[in-house]
Amino acid sequence: QVQLVESGGGLAQAGGSLTLSCAASGVNERRLNMGWFRQVPGTERKFVATITWYGPSQYATSVQGRFHISRDNAKNTAYLQMNDLKPEDTAVYYCAAGPLYSNTPRDYTDWGQGTQVTVSS
Repeated sequence: QVQLVESGGGLAQAGGSLTLSCAASGVNERRLNMGWFRQVPGTERKFVATITWYGPSQYATSVQGRFHISRDNAKNTAYLQMNDLKPEDTAVYYCAAGPLYSNTPRDYTDWGQGTQVTVSS
């Protein structure tokens, strides 16, 4: 069982930046892939970015070039640097961990509680 705790959400203006953190505990297998997803109420959870334990990453087209995912394996923490934020980035952002390098929510076995990101125009 992996516990994930997100932090760093909040309010930003369009064009601004925020950095989300995801601290993992109870990790028995460090070779977990870490992902970020987001969800607007009433809609399905959507892929944002994912990173393997050894570095390769992928992004949703909507955030490519604006968001950057990284991780510090020594600290069991993943990060999502969000730049040039847009109002359409407003959502609850979830951190996830799992054995597969995937952009599909069902491939992740553990989830954080979510953190709200609101971008004003």
